[in-house]
Amino acid sequence: MAVTIAPGPAALPRRPARNTARRFSPGRVVAWIYLGVIVLVTLFPFYWILRTALSNNYKLATHPSSFLPVGFTWGAFERALGIASTASAQAQGGSGASLDFALYLRNSVIYASVQTALIVLISAAAAYAFSRLHWRGRDLVFNILISALMVPSVFTLLPNFVLVKDLGLTDTFAGLILPGGLFQAFTLFFLRQFMLGLSSEVEEAAIIDGAGPLRIFFRIILPMTSAPIATVSLLMFVNAWNDYFWPLLIANDQSVQPLTLALGVFKQSSPQAAPDWAGLMAAALIAALPMLLLFLAFGKRIVNSIGFSGLK
Repeated sequence: MAVTIAPGPAALPRRPARNTARRFSPGRVVAWIYLGVIVLVTLFPFYWILRTALSNNYKLATHPSSFLPVGFTWGAFERALGIASTASAQAQGGSGASLDFALYLRNSVIYASVQTALIVLISAAAAYAFSRLHWRGRDLVFNILISALMVPSVFTLLPNFVLVKDLGLTDTFAGLILPGGLFQAFTLFFLRQFMLGLSSEVEEAAIIDGAGPLRIFFRIILPMTSAPIATVSLLMFVNAWNDYFWPLLIANDQSVQPLTLALGVFKQSSPQAAPDWAGLMAAALIAALPMLLLFLAFGKRIVNSIGFSGLK
């Protein structure tokens, strides 16, 4: 009967020793220091906004360089949300003005959501036509459309304003949404790049089964393009949410003004006194909070989708 003897500890293969010199090389230390500085420089403005929002507006001028809140109070957030009384607001250095936050938030949600839906739907349909369908002059038309990326957006503001005014759409959500919601060259290019890389086997099988272009687009292409669509939806939503200049031209009525305009109105509510910087920073922080949460939740998806799209 054969007996197998297990090898002793000396016979076992040894793991190679880790290269500690490589782990703690000067280059890696410098790289980590550089990344730390970049993160600090990026996050510091958000901290300063929070520090100012938690300060008493009267006492801010006494310690302008303090890194901690000066006269800590939640009053600025109460003024920004419109729940502070006039007396308490003025006692903390506010002007007594407040925001109808619910109204402006509703306007921003409508403006950003509807415009994003239009951009994504129209761009996805156009990207499908330019990437999966074959027709004469396809590349020429695409090159003409994509050349819009070279035109600064400020050049189109005046023609769009004149057109919206002639159509009688000023102070309406339609006037706010339609000029930017009907065409976006970047979104078209982004989705087309992704659709060019899709396999044609499933599409060819659907054509053999008698499916038409519309059915293929809605039942096959859109589900396969869900990742980049989610990415451009987030980017377009953030862009519309932060838009200021176009709503400033079109929306003079409070019923359609988004949050970005509300911040300007809040700042100018006390022209005879110093601005309510604490209240303004609190309102800006509240307005930016939804976008920060979206980026934290979907930041990885954005990076992955850009990689899959073939953009360099």
